[in-house]
Amino acid sequence: MRKEKEFNVQFSGLKIGTHEYEYLIENDFFELFDYQEYEGISVEVKVVLVKKETLMEVHLTHSGTVYVPCDVSGEYFDLPIEGFLDFIVKFGEEFNNENEELLILPHGEYQFNIAQYIYESIVLSVPQKRVHPDYQEEDDFDEDEFDFLSGEEDEFDDFDDDTEEINENNTEIDPRWEELKKLLTDK
Repeated sequence: MRKEKEFNVQFSGLKIGTHEYEYLIENDFFELFDYQEYEGISVEVKVVLVKKETLMEVHLTHSGTVYVPCDVSGEYFDLPIEGFLDFIVKFGEEFNNENEELLILPHGEYQFNIAQYIYESIVLSVPQKRVHPDYQEEDDFDEDEFDFLSGEEDEFDDFDDDTEEINENNTEIDPRWEELKKLLTDK
């Protein structure tokens, strides 16, 4: 089981400039958060920390696969995912992580933990609808359906002609509709 302290980023001894960290995220990482949505996961995470005089920029990117069931067939498959998360670390009077783009650390801190940011970035990059690649093409339009939607002639053309004839023969409008039209024009 992984420990959360593995994801502490110590910045106090770092020089001003760019620093890179890499993590391999697997199932044991999600045990830290008691999250069991995925049967398997293999995601590479790259964290780039840009240390400046008064703040730090953090650029987190990830790519890999999660092993999940298909919503259509129930068959498990490796779903490719990728994503990124950028945020700024500043210093202030007290800890504040309410803003997703800004982390405020108290003066005197020498490290922060990036595990929560990795967790959120990965979970948010997994689509809610998960469809196995073998079943994705079934969502495409049938040619006959597409012809109907594009207005090309088909078996329903006679229906449109019948509707026009009924509207031409029935010129009397229901008096209730006339009263409703008055409400719109009396404004």
